[in-house]
Amino acid sequence: METQRQRKIAGVIQKDIVDILQKAAIDGGLRSTLISVSKVAVTTDLSIAKVYLSIFPNDKAGELMEGIKSNQPLIKHELSQRTRNQLRRVPELLFYLDDSLDYIENIEKSLKREENPIENRDLLPKRKKS
Repeated sequence: METQRQRKIAGVIQKDIVDILQKAAIDGGLRSTLISVSKVAVTTDLSIAKVYLSIFPNDKAGELMEGIKSNQPLIKHELSQRTRNQLRRVPELLFYLDDSLDYIENIEKSLKREENPIENRDLLPKRKKS
């Protein structure tokens, strides 16, 4: 269960991380790339923040995530400069790629096909009994 303080800090981090990453993408020449922060989860001791990113188009997501992870100290420093009046200590940032939109899209595609796995259970892979 998230506390009010965790939600407030997550909201502040989410808003500022979006600004930092979009500015870095535009400065780096990636004008056609959209980076959004879908969720930020802060631990109860406020020491770690898990940042879930959605990147469009997907073909650049891998290399972009590598760049973001390698520049994590610079992103944390920029975040600390922006939130110095709101946060006493900036949590450690962990970046993850949020692929939930791709997962939903694959489900919709499979349901629209003529071979519907809900109606014909033989299309689904069988589960192994252990």
